[in-house]
Amino acid sequence: MTQVRPIEVVSATRLSRDDFMERSALGLSLQRLADPRITASIAFQNRIGLPAVYNHRLAQSTAEVLLFVHDDVWIDDIFLADRLLQAVTAFDVVGVVGNTRCSEGQVSWAFTDEQLNWDAEDCLSGAIANGAEPFGRVSRFGSSTTPCRLVDGVFIAVNRDAAMSRGARFDEQFGFHFYDMDFCREAHARGLRIGTWPISITHQSAGNFRSDAWREACARYRQKWEASTTTADQPRGIEGA
Repeated sequence: MTQVRPIEVVSATRLSRDDFMERSALGLSLQRLADPRITASIAFQNRIGLPAVYNHRLAQSTAEVLLFVHDDVWIDDIFLADRLLQAVTAFDVVGVVGNTRCSEGQVSWAFTDEQLNWDAEDCLSGAIANGAEPFGRVSRFGSSTTPCRLVDGVFIAVNRDAAMSRGARFDEQFGFHFYDMDFCREAHARGLRIGTWPISITHQSAGNFRSDAWREACARYRQKWEASTTTADQPRGIEGA
């Protein structure tokens, strides 16, 4: 009888299987952890949007927790599995950094507008490190274990049963940008609990803002949600659901 592992790490990479395991931050991290409670589903040499990859595993996985994470993330925390299993007892959607509000015009968990102005400090939550190597320089944004409206898509853990029972999915019109903002708003609209949790990771990238693809996704995101920013979130529909 096949043992069901409670945690599945889901990611996508442009690298081949061998290069991912030998060169990527996430691949090297998973080898270091070698935790029997964790399995991984990686879309190698990927050319499709992250929402399509993530939705496939939401539908097919039997794991209790799905961790959607970028391939340029070092998992510094050797207690990853323990922290995730604990986190999903408090929240259905978990991030390492987030925002307790979702304001009109907001373009990320942290930025209030397209000029990338930071939101108020007392609205932000969690901590994350950045750097090319593991255990990078830490940025602290406030207490963790905090209920939030938005979390950063670099690391999103989901209680699969809760998400599936409420019909929460990633909208496949958002390929690589704004899928996290959209998913958090969908999750909130469907009654899922969102929050941050203290889990140590280092992100190699600082983000990719203001590119043409980012601006196009921003326009689609605003079109979808523009009618619901001042009331309870009411999504206009999810592509690929």
